[in-house]
Amino acid sequence: MKPRYKGLLIDLGGVVYEGDALIAGAGEALAMLREASIAVRFLTNTTSRPLDAILEKLDRLGLKVSASEVFTPVLAARNYLRQHGLMPYLLVHPSLTPEFGDLPAGAGRAVVIADARDDFTYANLNAALRQLLDGAGLIALARNRVFRDDDGGLSLDVGAFVAALEYASGREAVVLGKPSPAFFHLAVDDMGLVPDDVAMVGDDAEFDVAAAITAGLDGYLVRTGKWHPGVTDGIDPLPTGECDDLLAVAAVICGAQ
Repeated sequence: MKPRYKGLLIDLGGVVYEGDALIAGAGEALAMLREASIAVRFLTNTTSRPLDAILEKLDRLGLKVSASEVFTPVLAARNYLRQHGLMPYLLVHPSLTPEFGDLPAGAGRAVVIADARDDFTYANLNAALRQLLDGAGLIALARNRVFRDDDGGLSLDVGAFVAALEYASGREAVVLGKPSPAFFHLAVDDMGLVPDDVAMVGDDAEFDVAAAITAGLDGYLVRTGKWHPGVTDGIDPLPTGECDDLLAVAAVICGAQ
């Protein structure tokens, strides 16, 4: 049977792995997709670790993924800063700082905010606010509300801090990660496909699935990661499909069930 899609965008945290453990069936799912010649791109709003660390983690978990198959908001931010001639004022996790070290000098400035974790102090947030009040732009690498942390519990994500800076400065952030339609379209374009040929798989009904559908893709919700009963209540649009895990999604789109 012919696969339903030519390409698949797959969230990492909560879909492929949780913490330092591979979610059951994820490896088999990737093998099934490759066997069916379905292009894959792993999309992540993880902004606390660089690309090399993400690839090393996937390799450690037994998944062979190339750098070209991973899309991160950091890559999008670097392109945006370069194209607009902006120098970044960073409010990010220290591990990401080197990712912005070789950008050319720009005439303008922009606060770049990501998952800074313990660096979200009053002093750092206030310093970023003063940059904004002095004319800098605001670039958010994500605006998710919560994420599933390494201890298994939900933790406060960067979205709350983006909202705080927007409220205090009166500026609206340019969002370069999910749920920005441009982020989904970049990944689709990179596969040489169009949105009608691609589906998104995620554990976040709003920022992964509904956002992808709004951007013109199909969207599948998995019952892993941050999923919980009732998570789609009030969500519009609703998922194209809801499956137990990534392996179940792969089986559906490859025609195995």
